[in-house]
Amino acid sequence: MELSSPRFKALAVTAGFSFWFFIISSATGLFSIEALVIFLVLVITITQIFALKLSKALDIFAIINTKIFLGILFICVVSLYGIFFRVLRIDLLRLKKQGVSYWLEIDKIKQSTSVKQY
Repeated sequence: MELSSPRFKALAVTAGFSFWFFIISSATGLFSIEALVIFLVLVITITQIFALKLSKALDIFAIINTKIFLGILFICVVSLYGIFFRVLRIDLLRLKKQGVSYWLEIDKIKQSTSVKQY
């Protein structure tokens, strides 16, 4: 975001603010489309007017918002898939030891073949 223009930063932060407005208002049961539209118009105008002056603050908010959003995304997607596959005993990475392996135990290798390998 440091190379982005201040106006683009303002739009990105407006999207972040509207996301959190939606989450918080939905969780409290006070969500309405009219309130979201009014909030968006207010935030867009304020951030666009003061975009140059708020550039550093917008960077800080974007960094914090990104870390929180990616943390929630990791918990919701990756962790739930991991738990789901573990419950169903699906081993996508084949981490379980298989009975038949192409690796040989050291005791089973003849000494004559291992001496002159090179």
